[in-house]
Formats: sequence, structure tokens, C-alpha cells
Amino acid sequence: MAPVDHKQLTREILLAFWKVHILHHAAEEPIVGQWMLVELRRHGYDISPGTLYPILKRMETHGWLRSEQEPGAGVHSRRYYRLTKDGQAALDIIRAALAELQGEVKPRRKIAARTKTR
Repeated sequence: MAPVDHKQLTREILLAFWKVHILHHAAEEPIVGQWMLVELRRHGYDISPGTLYPILKRMETHGWLRSEQEPGAGVHSRRYYRLTKDGQAALDIIRAALAELQGEVKPRRKIAARTKTR
């Protein structure tokens, strides 16, 4: 078996996990990018600001998040991301799909093949 290409795995699969994670936390309370970086890294994801901020922007473009800049803080003000109604609808769909998927891919005990006897 060939070794796993972690860069390809990240681009193909984990990117979607990051988005779900972002939607989940934005549903709980407004988030800021720096906090989200720390949170994703806490879960073992190797993500840079150069990857996260374009994801947040795309999610905003899709209408799942809405952002607003902290007033009066100048150039380095924080941008708060909040979940929109469309974002909540997307998260609800994703949660249902994840529950179904988890049931499907969850490791199971192997059961010996049964044969019919007559």
C-alpha cells in the first residue's frame, strides 16, 4: 500500500471538515479568524492564515457567514464572522448527512460469513 499523500488528503477531504467546523462554531457565537486558527490547530489540523482567510471569504460569498469589522480599532481591527440563516440551513443538512455517514463508515466487528445449510 502506498503512503498517504497528506497534502492531497488535506485538499480533497479535510478542507470540507474545516468548513463544517467553522459553521459549527459560528452557530454557537461570532468567531474571529485568529481564534478559529487556534481551534483548528487544537484538533490537529495544520492550517495557515493564508488558507483560512480565503475559506472564510468564500463561505461569506456563499452566504453562509456574514462578517463585520470591529468598530474603531483601526487597521488591525478584528473581523467577526456570524452564521447566517443560509449557513444554519447548510449546517443542518451537513449534520444530518454526517450522522448517516458515520453510521455507514463506523468500524464494525467482522462477522464470519454464514452459509446456508440444508
